[in-house]
Amino acid sequence: MKSYLKKSKDELLVLKAELEKQFEEIKKEKLNLDMSRGKPSAEQLDLSMGMMDVLNSSVDLKCELGTDCRNYGILTGIHDAKKLLADMSEVSVDNVIIYGNSSLNVMYDTVSRSYTHGVMGSTPWCKLDKVKFLCPVPGYDRHFAITQYFGIEMINVPMRETGPDMDTVEKLVSSDEAIKGIWCVPKYSNPQGISYSDETVRRFAALKPAAKDFRIYWDNAYCVHHLYEDDQDVILEILSECEKAGNPDMVYKFCSTSKISFPGSGVSVIAASKANIDEMQKQLTIQTIGHDKLNQLRHVRFFKNMDGITAHMKKHADILRPKFEAVLNILSNELGETETAEWISPKGGYFISFDSLEGCAKAIVKKCKEAGIVMTGAGATYPYGKDPLDTNIRIAPSFPSLDELTKAMEVFVLCVKLVSVDKLLESK
Repeated sequence: MKSYLKKSKDELLVLKAELEKQFEEIKKEKLNLDMSRGKPSAEQLDLSMGMMDVLNSSVDLKCELGTDCRNYGILTGIHDAKKLLADMSEVSVDNVIIYGNSSLNVMYDTVSRSYTHGVMGSTPWCKLDKVKFLCPVPGYDRHFAITQYFGIEMINVPMRETGPDMDTVEKLVSSDEAIKGIWCVPKYSNPQGISYSDETVRRFAALKPAAKDFRIYWDNAYCVHHLYEDDQDVILEILSECEKAGNPDMVYKFCSTSKISFPGSGVSVIAASKANIDEMQKQLTIQTIGHDKLNQLRHVRFFKNMDGITAHMKKHADILRPKFEAVLNILSNELGETETAEWISPKGGYFISFDSLEGCAKAIVKKCKEAGIVMTGAGATYPYGKDPLDTNIRIAPSFPSLDELTKAMEVFVLCVKLVSVDKLLESK
């Protein structure tokens, strides 16, 4: 297959006619396939159905320390659940608070509390002239939605193979007191599947922020979401690295069981220093009497311990791995020699990040929709939905069946080819 970049105008016109004929045939199929969000498939959800049976009217509903989980109390979570989620977060039980089903909710609460009441005695953000956040890009659209909702100015930081560009992060954080945080997905990042190197984690821990209320929002959403048992990314634990560097209070670490058990009924956790935990507890005593302890108990009884989670995630990997490999094979076979795109092959997580020729991403997504394939909106992986080069598209392989995914990707690469040819013809 000859590189599209090396084809003459006449060759491109012939190719365009062939591709358009294929596209018209595809449209006749009236497809309706969704690759827009990273949702677990029904097959994955079935893995956790046993969780529905571990609690019933005849079993003991007391946690390990004897508290009746049906009643009020235990603000920060039952000890059993704290132990399970602390192990998953690689921290001490004393450094965690268990919340409800969504870590995104915890992140929102954390930003909101900082906005209205400040951070450990600092001026509430709502009373400041300007508040800024650093946003590694491409990144997670729901992170950006939170900071945009509070009117926080977002600054793009480019992602490298080892994580965010730390030269840029260090320079900005140390020189601008208005910068109060940075969003991070440190393991199998959304959408690129990049894991932060040891050097990157250590440089984060050693930051010297101008703002004393600066915090790293460390969303370790995919900490156990490996695709391969014998080839897994490992990252340094950020709380302990911050403590070593003399910055124990600088990080909030989030994760949940959302894509481990049931996304709508999981358990989430925040891990932080004792000083941060104590401050959050003060707010929690006002906000709630406690989160769902029966659901916490349900998770503990089902998984039992970290070994149980590891074994469970191998089953998830067995379902997800063929889908990721199918996507990557189709991209390689259909686009590998065309020089019209680049992508990353992740070892875990939920997404594949795809970069088209400059100025083509929106047109590709629009073309896919015309053919009955719903993708994540182009630009969603950037703050304000604005990808400056219009290149990045997030591919979410998890939800469709393997057959549906294969079909969707065949349509996707056809759309990429069509839009790329049109773009190249513009320059001829």
